Amino acid sequence: MSRRELGSPGASSRRYAMLIDVGYLYAAGAEVLLDATSRRDYRVDAENLIAGLIAAGQDKLPDGELLRLYWFDAARDRVPTVDQRVIAQMEFVKVRLGNLNARGQQKGVDAMIRSDLEQLARHHAVNEAILLAGDEDMVPAVEIAQAYGVRVHLWGVEPPYGTNQAERLVWEADTVRILSRDELKPYFSKANTAASATAQIAGAPIAHPEPEIAVPSPASVFGQRESVAVTRSAADALAAAESARPNFVRKTITGDKLDPETVISIGEYVGHKWILTRGIDNIADLLPGPQLPTVIDKELLVEAEKELGYSLRDHPEARIWVRDGFWERVHREFDIDIDED
Repeated sequence: MSRRELGSPGASSRRYAMLIDVGYLYAAGAEVLLDATSRRDYRVDAENLIAGLIAAGQDKLPDGELLRLYWFDAARDRVPTVDQRVIAQMEFVKVRLGNLNARGQQKGVDAMIRSDLEQLARHHAVNEAILLAGDEDMVPAVEIAQAYGVRVHLWGVEPPYGTNQAERLVWEADTVRILSRDELKPYFSKANTAASATAQIAGAPIAHPEPEIAVPSPASVFGQRESVAVTRSAADALAAAESARPNFVRKTITGDKLDPETVISIGEYVGHKWILTRGIDNIADLLPGPQLPTVIDKELLVEAEKELGYSLRDHPEARIWVRDGFWERVHREFDIDIDED
C-alpha cells in the first residue's frame, strides 16, 4: 500500500489527517456508478475502500505521515452497524458517528467534521488535511484550519453531471482532487436482492418508518421451535430467551465434555439475543453467510464462552458448532432454507 509503514520511525514530521464524510462519499459514489439513492440499494467494500483512500493520500503527500483517517458516518441512536464495528477495528482509522433519524437523515455529522478539523489545526496536530466532503457548511472550518497554517486539500467524487460540491468550498480549498468513477468502481456493488428480500420477510420496510419502539415479539424471534407467550418489551423477550437457555455442558464420568447439540444450542441462544438487542436490520447485514466479519465472529465466540464458562480456544470443532447454531437461528428468522449437499 505504501512506500513505508504508516507511523514508522524516521517518517517526515509533516503530518496530515484524512477526514471523510461517508454520507457524501457513499451517496455520490452510488449515484455516479449505480444510479442508486438509498443505502439499501447498494453495498460498499468499506475496508478496501479505506485502504485505497489511504494509499491515495500517500500518493498525494508522499513526504507526509498519516496521523489517522477519520470516518464520519451515522447510525440509528448512534449504535454502530456491523460494517461500522468492523471499520472501527482498522488501524489508523477512527469512526465518528452522528445520529440517523427515522427519515434516514444524518444529524450532527457536519458538526463533528468541523470540530475535528478545527481542533487538529488549533493544537498543531497536523500540517495538512485531506477533506473528502461537499457541503458548504465545511467552509468556516476550512478557513479556521488555514488560519492556523494547515493546508486543506479538498477531495470530491466525480458527479454524473454538473457538480456535487459547494462552489465556496471548492474556492476555499488549497487544492482540489476528484475521485473518478473508475477509481471507486471496485468498491461499490448492487445490493444482494436476497438480503433485501429477507429484510422484507422480517417486516423491515425499505424506507425507514417513524419510530414506534417496535421490538420483535418472542414468537417471531424464536420461530416455530418454542412456544413463547407474546410480550410487549425487549426486556420481556430477553427474559423469555433466558428461560429457554439449555444446559450447555453435559457432565460425564471423566469430567466436563462439550456436547455438539448443546454447543449448537448456545450458538442459537446468542443468535436469539442479537436479533433482539442489535435489531433485524443489523443482523440482515450479515447475510447470506456463512462467513462472519472477523470482529463479529470474535464477539460471537467470546459471548459463547461466557455462557459456557469454558474456553473454546483448544476446541476448533466446538467453535464450528457455535457458528452453525448461530446461522441456524438467523436463517430461521429470515425464513431461509439452506440446501445440505
